[in-house]
Amino acid sequence: MKDYRAEILSDEQIAQGVYELVLRLPGEVKVRAGQFASVGVRGHLLRRPFAICKAEGERISLCFQVRGEGTRNLASMGAGESLQVLMPLGNGFFVERDEKRVALVGGGVGIFPMIAALREYAPAKEVFAYIGFRNKEAVCGLEEFERAARLKAVTDDGSYGEKKNAVQAFEEDLRAGIRPDVVLSCGPLPMLRALKEVLEREKLPGFASLEERMGCGIGACLVCVCDLTDGQHARVCKDGPVFPIGDVVL
Repeated sequence: MKDYRAEILSDEQIAQGVYELVLRLPGEVKVRAGQFASVGVRGHLLRRPFAICKAEGERISLCFQVRGEGTRNLASMGAGESLQVLMPLGNGFFVERDEKRVALVGGGVGIFPMIAALREYAPAKEVFAYIGFRNKEAVCGLEEFERAARLKAVTDDGSYGEKKNAVQAFEEDLRAGIRPDVVLSCGPLPMLRALKEVLEREKLPGFASLEERMGCGIGACLVCVCDLTDGQHARVCKDGPVFPIGDVVL
């Protein structure tokens, strides 16, 4: 973990209200899929946490949705400007050597950690991707998911692909006998709850990257505490954001 002064190479809209921020760091940084960066935003004391979507040498890509003043400010920045970026933070995904088939289930902005996972595990693993969006205006990142062995992109309203969510698309393949060894996921809580039920029923191991509001991003402020199924608590930023899906209360 280090606090970098990063140069903005580009900051472009890639879907309705969604931006990809490409930064150049002073040097190469090793990043695991599922780790995140905490980005300083002008005019705001607290930084904003974003999943690291791509890491290529000195370049990293962070994708985010505009939801408030901080992200609006971030979306208005341009090439040549600079930001403070604390990274890499948190614990990422981990796939065992003998787990040859990996399913990725992502919804909304939760697809971005899935891009990082796909880049890390394919083609050494056979990766199946199930990604869901609100509507066709929200669809993005498909060029990255084309490297998956199997891809299902769906929308809630059926305006792109089939009318279903990512978990339903995943379940459909399970019923057809397409069964992974492990499942990696990120998305809104209702999606993760539904996925957890499916995995428990099918006795499949899975991991979830949780989306939580954060203050410090390093485990000191306790803003992002979540409940565990054993009655304990965990800090999403420090102990996560990736957890075995059966270990967290969703």
